[in-house]
Amino acid sequence: MGKGIWVYAEHKDGKIKKVTYEMLGAARQLADRLGEEVAAVIIGHNAGGLAAGLGEYGADKIYLVEHEALAVYTTDGYTRALAGLAKEHQPLAIFLGCTVQGRDLAAQVAQRLQAGLCTDCTGVELQDGQITFTRPIYAGKAFVQARIPEARPVMATIRPNALPVPQPVAGRAAEVVTVAAEPGDIRQIVREMVRQVSSRPELTEADIIVSGGRGMKAAENFRILEELADVLGAAVGASRAAVDAGYAPHSMQVGQTGKTVSPQLYIACGISGAIQHLAGMSSSKVIVAINKDPEANIFKVADYGIVGDLFEVVPLLTQEFKKLLGKE
Repeated sequence: MGKGIWVYAEHKDGKIKKVTYEMLGAARQLADRLGEEVAAVIIGHNAGGLAAGLGEYGADKIYLVEHEALAVYTTDGYTRALAGLAKEHQPLAIFLGCTVQGRDLAAQVAQRLQAGLCTDCTGVELQDGQITFTRPIYAGKAFVQARIPEARPVMATIRPNALPVPQPVAGRAAEVVTVAAEPGDIRQIVREMVRQVSSRPELTEADIIVSGGRGMKAAENFRILEELADVLGAAVGASRAAVDAGYAPHSMQVGQTGKTVSPQLYIACGISGAIQHLAGMSSSKVIVAINKDPEANIFKVADYGIVGDLFEVVPLLTQEFKKLLGKE
């Protein structure tokens, strides 16, 4: 039997990603019932400043895995670091965010540890003394509960925004254990990091998303969605049809071959509701659909539907939200 529930603390640009705090909250609840400790694992170089505050969100211990070769993410380096640490301490469970990095790392580490891995989970709970995960199947049409009864550690990737961020406990501190890593030979070479600068939140972590589909008709028409998004503090997404038509870059694509999102509010504009798109956003807490076709499939999953021309409806919504939020 393993000991402790670990959370991989993914970070970017000197900040811990939001999904880390969401996983810490779930880990804390499980650990309290199981009588275990919660440990966060930070991998990097000169990353000690990232440990601040993790104790307030539920961590009892923080493993700070340091090496200059780990300054940027590489599959080989981070896999050796996390798998080596897990082999030494034998945790009961390891949670990682279902992000690009988390999915890559989780699969590699699970293989190294011969561990069970449950992916893209939207819920974590304890049933009959076993950690049980909820995850979507059939492109989000149904959900199953899964357990990994034999292999240890239990590993899972957790979908961002699927779990609540816990209330921090002010002054709660965690023990910081610094680990000197031995990354070994790293086959990947990072030549350049290219970042797209935007004042809007990252798509997978946004609480509100405004998305456009084929009904946007042209790339320049996404400007009306951007205006609404800026008023709401939202991210802007797109359907595969819009991306394929050249209206938006692939980095904005929501769906089975794009990004999976779980915002508090998803506003779908001119999106028909193809199964590929629904698979990437159907777990949103509230879905608002705007489409001039009353028979559009998107209305089947929407909580609120507006049948009308998006080029008339969206600017009206923008003006009303400006009044409501005092941003006129």
